[in-house]
Amino acid sequence: MTSSLLFAVIASGFIYGITPGPGVLAVFGIGAARGRRAGAGFLCGHLLGDVLWCSTALVAIVGAREIGSSAFDVLGVLSALYLFWLGIRAIRTRNRSGDAPQGAARQPFWHGILFGLTNPKAYPVAVATFTALLSSRAELLTWSMLPWLIALSFVGGLLAYGILIGVVGARQVRTVYQRHEVLITKLCGVMFIGFAINALAHALPGLLGSKTS
Repeated sequence: MTSSLLFAVIASGFIYGITPGPGVLAVFGIGAARGRRAGAGFLCGHLLGDVLWCSTALVAIVGAREIGSSAFDVLGVLSALYLFWLGIRAIRTRNRSGDAPQGAARQPFWHGILFGLTNPKAYPVAVATFTALLSSRAELLTWSMLPWLIALSFVGGLLAYGILIGVVGARQVRTVYQRHEVLITKLCGVMFIGFAINALAHALPGLLGSKTS
């Protein structure tokens, strides 16, 4: 495994974990109501769902690569379109999201597990994010590397959650986030569109080349 692939996998797990979404917004709501310990409990439970969806996404990505470069390129295009759609939706956000449900504050760990496993956006976002960031290194992906890919994405997720736990416990940072939630969401939308462009830049030449050859 090259250092660039190692960094890309860790970065994918980190970005997937820290990008504002239902889970991140929920932990800020829990943190505001119950403090850092409750927020950390929610994230520990949510991590189980992240491990499942990221692992499943990596299996799909490596499987597409093993089937053939064209299959991976098709996955790259679909992921890019999905990321572009998410980016546009994020940029068009106008209203702040509501606070986390009250049940989350009472039993944060178990709610985190349920939240992480049942989030309908978790799998497609994981596939799209990992595909976009790994597209330039697709030729290096093999089944033998899958355990390392899962482990490294887990490390990236832990780093993201470590930062979130620290932020949730800091009142000033939490206040800034909640005050500028819409702006932060829009900036993440721009980032998603950037990932989409990167994925298309790597996938389209392969697809167009296979059609003309």
